[in-house]
Amino acid sequence: MESKNPYIIAEVGQAHEGSLGMVHSYIDALATTGVDAVKFQMHIPEAESSAFEPFRVKFSFEDATRFDYWKRMSFTLEQWKEIKKHCDEVGLAFICSPFSNLAVDWLEEIGVQTYKIGSGEVINLLLLEKIANTAKPIILSSGMSSFEELDQTVQFLLNKKSTFSILQCTTAYPTLPENYGLNVINELKDRYQVSVGYSDHSGTIETCIAATALGAEILEFHIVFDRRQFGPDATSSLTIDEATTLVKSVKSIAKALQHPIDKSSNSSFSNLKQIFEKSLAVNKDLPAGHLLTFDDLEAKKPKGYGIEASKFSDVIGKKLMIEKRKWDFLTEADIQ
Repeated sequence: MESKNPYIIAEVGQAHEGSLGMVHSYIDALATTGVDAVKFQMHIPEAESSAFEPFRVKFSFEDATRFDYWKRMSFTLEQWKEIKKHCDEVGLAFICSPFSNLAVDWLEEIGVQTYKIGSGEVINLLLLEKIANTAKPIILSSGMSSFEELDQTVQFLLNKKSTFSILQCTTAYPTLPENYGLNVINELKDRYQVSVGYSDHSGTIETCIAATALGAEILEFHIVFDRRQFGPDATSSLTIDEATTLVKSVKSIAKALQHPIDKSSNSSFSNLKQIFEKSLAVNKDLPAGHLLTFDDLEAKKPKGYGIEASKFSDVIGKKLMIEKRKWDFLTEADIQ
């Protein structure tokens, strides 16, 4: 993640709807967008949840309970190995969010290089202990956390000598502009002195572009083939085509930030200034001896053929030494 461009992560999350074929389709599609990494969520229902979980009960035709949904979203260890292998083959980093200690064991066996901590797991110190002990880099999403909670987790990770980054994130799907929290990017940088990024749930490309301009070093957004698909994140995701546009835009903004302009110098515009700036001329036939007024003057391209237009006030009230024809340039030798 040492590139000067933001490190761009496209999260498939649960957009695959439990279909292994869809997972591989997403990997192939994302390989064409220019993103650096693809992120998944590893759900092992028996380890992370129970039938008593109250959230989003009977929210789909297929799933009577949230536990049933997690089962539908899960894959075997061998299937996960194939997913990781596919990412390697197309040049995408494989990043994953574990939601149980068992998931960490699986990810270690698979060979994950970076762990993403979801917003709901930031204060799950049991899970963080397990991940910190792997010595792998950690990306921490701050969506549900106050600064007080983040302080606790950051100190925990510092004590473990973990390498970690923090993402500003708003846990709302989709996130409205008044809740983007773009100001928090620099607040996190100032408070923790670590790499900071932005995790987006707006379903628009401008949010990550703005985050880049504000110094985000990591960008994460959800991806979906079509926002009309079923799924908890579909309406807050980008499409494949939007992701391609976003990557191009972000890299352009990052390049601009790496090349600050020195506004105190305009030497590079010397030739253009000669073409586009103007010289004073007269806008009517005027006899010798005429006292020049503002209404006698016009500014005409190019610069250098008469008195500079910016010095018009210096010639008002001056006497013409010679007759001037309409649209003639006005020079220093023409006036007294």
